[in-house]
Amino acid sequence: MAGAQYIALSGMRSRLDELDRLAADIANAETAGYKTERTTDAQASRPRFDAILQTAIDVAPGGRRLDVSAGPLSATGRDLDFALEGRGFFAVQTPGGPRYTRNGHFTVSIDGTLVTADGHAVTGASGPIKLGAGKVTIDQDGTIHAGEAVAGRLAIVQFDDPSRLRRESGALLRSDVPPTPASDTAVKGGALEESNVSVIQRVAELTNVSRSFEALQKALTLMMNDVDGRAVELLGRRG
Repeated sequence: MAGAQYIALSGMRSRLDELDRLAADIANAETAGYKTERTTDAQASRPRFDAILQTAIDVAPGGRRLDVSAGPLSATGRDLDFALEGRGFFAVQTPGGPRYTRNGHFTVSIDGTLVTADGHAVTGASGPIKLGAGKVTIDQDGTIHAGEAVAGRLAIVQFDDPSRLRRESGALLRSDVPPTPASDTAVKGGALEESNVSVIQRVAELTNVSRSFEALQKALTLMMNDVDGRAVELLGRRG
């Protein structure tokens, strides 16, 4: 395979990855607390590959970073909807270990435990939070009241570099670095943080990436069918 053809193929592969990311963003545009990702392309270094095909440049994803810019807050009036103002994240306990999210759309399990919509227990400063009878209210520091009783306080955490958090699913994130207690985050009850995805921008990007993929596809077709075919034809005539 000629080097130019491989460049086009690796570029098309990179565009497919970008299309997948944009599709995920658009699908989660209405997911509370969802954060988009930023990606770049880079030239992959493969010494053995270079020795065989020196004229090719292998285009590969240059890495992803989470865009942690805040989404707008939307008032819901629901007792168990909480939004964060600041750098913090809610901590939740999953079968795979601790996870983190900005999605504060919570509910109550059968035994009264505060859980996420997926059924994961929301972590409190002293363990899982059990809600008793009565109207649920919350203070800015995350202290939850059920009626006149204090049910517990949310464990709000933060990271030195939250852009390195990795997505597990939707708005649920994981980290290889332990968090620290949040120091500059306030909790607002009866509200949710909306996704920070701009659907208009994503559709525009989707159009650009699709056109780029089509251009590379046409270039590859030209090189393989027209240029190579013409070369074979001319060499055959000389023979």
